[in-house]
Amino acid sequence: MKKNLTCVACPLGCSITVELDDNGQILSVTGNTCKRGDAYARTEMTNPTRSLTTTVKVDGGRHPVVPVKSAAPIPKSMLFDCMKVINQITVKAPVHIGDTIIDDILHTGVAIVATNEC
Repeated sequence: MKKNLTCVACPLGCSITVELDDNGQILSVTGNTCKRGDAYARTEMTNPTRSLTTTVKVDGGRHPVVPVKSAAPIPKSMLFDCMKVINQITVKAPVHIGDTIIDDILHTGVAIVATNEC
């Protein structure tokens, strides 16, 4: 089986083809022009991850919400569950850039951090 991907590891946007055997094991990766494309395709096929950016409610701040992001990519399959947790959180002002809002979201080992002041 072959899967076609558009690489997002760099601005080139290479069209990558990943060939899989009947058990889903990667046989080959072609179409990438750099090593990052190969790594991206392999990760995307075996354990896709995404950075999570959203907002968290703030009590007593200049703004009602503060933007946050995951400190590292999170498994794609967990994004909606992470959002459920984040949507239940309200932090007290003041919030500063880099403040940890959640230490280890859903036991992923990934922190959710503030990306602005509030």
